[in-house]
Amino acid sequence: MDSTGKAPQALEELISQAEAAGASDIHLAFEPDHLRIAFRLDGELAPIEKLPLDEGERLCGRIKYLARLKTYQESLPQDGRISREELHCDQDLRVSTYPTIHGEKIVLRLFNQSIVRPLSELGLPAETVAALQNALRANSGLILLTGPAGSGKTTTIYACLRHLTESAGRHVITVEDPVEQTLPGVMQTEINEARGLTFAVAARHLLRQDPQTLVIGEIRDEETARVALQGALTGHQVIATLHAGSCRGVFDRLLSLSADAYAATSTLRLILNQRLVRTYCEKCNGQGCPECFTTGYRGRQPIAEWFAVDDTIRERLHREGVQVIQPSPTLGESAAALETSGRTHQAEVDRVIES
Repeated sequence: MDSTGKAPQALEELISQAEAAGASDIHLAFEPDHLRIAFRLDGELAPIEKLPLDEGERLCGRIKYLARLKTYQESLPQDGRISREELHCDQDLRVSTYPTIHGEKIVLRLFNQSIVRPLSELGLPAETVAALQNALRANSGLILLTGPAGSGKTTTIYACLRHLTESAGRHVITVEDPVEQTLPGVMQTEINEARGLTFAVAARHLLRQDPQTLVIGEIRDEETARVALQGALTGHQVIATLHAGSCRGVFDRLLSLSADAYAATSTLRLILNQRLVRTYCEKCNGQGCPECFTTGYRGRQPIAEWFAVDDTIRERLHREGVQVIQPSPTLGESAAALETSGRTHQAEVDRVIES
């Protein structure tokens, strides 16, 4: 970025650089004598440059102006959006500000508006894709995805929605936070907790919109869990995310949010637990170069464990409980296979598995 330019030009150059690098987020943080800029690349923060305070203040002021935020407000968090047209770039941006002792911290999330990839192009193992496609063919039931933030869950869900709209022609409704990509033929809703539109409220009312498939961005509380199970029990297909560290942990978490263990067991069709592992930069083979901002990595490969529930497994779940859930291969085995292939390092595998 040319820090000597005017703020509008400097911002456009920064966004252009981030897009070319494949960054998902841009972090701008004031320190005592400069503004520090970093990109989130392949899930990790990479330092990019430092700007003098006066230039940093002008740059951040330009961001707040375009995002329709209060430019004079620095003591309270604010959220906004900037359309791609305003920055002459390829992606819309979500803007989040937060006060710190040195000044505002600003994070820009870049929404990749590229075509949603089909399931077959996500990089998941063929058996995992087949399990997903089989679960998606059902007209009802619960499909749960888990993994930490940045593990590719949203990308997988969008690929599932593309599969449904192309192959099944279903009436699909989503409740998201936020809507990251617009999908033709899908009714999408973005929650707004400040105005009372939570996941639970939206999901409860959207069941009255006669969906065949309902996507809940995240099951966060007992009410949302109840709505998800109710929808799955009454003939709807429900796809949702739920935070846990393993396939078994997902089911444990669902049971902790629902008093009706029988309903949870009866509706469950598939649990998918996934991570994204950074792979070596092809230019330097992990040594670090300008192409990968000296990280040694460029791009990520999904690894996953999954557990499908059929009638036989369902009966065992009723009788024996969560110990029945034993995915094969496990997440650790999938990660070890990727490391053995020579495409990543053991330290990277360990970092991801421990997340």
